[in-house]
Amino acid sequence: MAATEQNNWIDYYREKLQEEGDFDPRALSYASHEVRADKNVVLLALQKDGCALQYTSNELRADKDVVTAAIKNDARALQYASDDLLLVHKEIVLEVVQSNGNALQYVSEKLKQDKDLVLAAVRQNGNALSHASSKLQSDKE
Repeated sequence: MAATEQNNWIDYYREKLQEEGDFDPRALSYASHEVRADKNVVLLALQKDGCALQYTSNELRADKDVVTAAIKNDARALQYASDDLLLVHKEIVLEVVQSNGNALQYVSEKLKQDKDLVLAAVRQNGNALSHASSKLQSDKE
């Protein structure tokens, strides 16, 4: 795809996402990689639907700003974030589970073994324990 055509598509998505109306951010799933990798387009989409993170490039799923924007809109977006990012920046997950304990279900198995994250999730919602690792589920503390 020529650079001019790519820029036209990026501009198109930006305009549509900035408009008030029914433009569905899930339309990113049909967009070119260049559009799905454009941080400005993606941030606009995530303002409308945090779970649109699933349609973005792998690079943006590992971008702290992008993931933070997604989960502020919808905690379920955690499931689409890069595991590597969440392992390095556990504070992102901690903030989410402190306000929505059941969001623990959307993180990697490794994070479900993190005692601090699990305790924070369970303090917010006791049912979150069902999403913890089996080792932590049987922990008496």
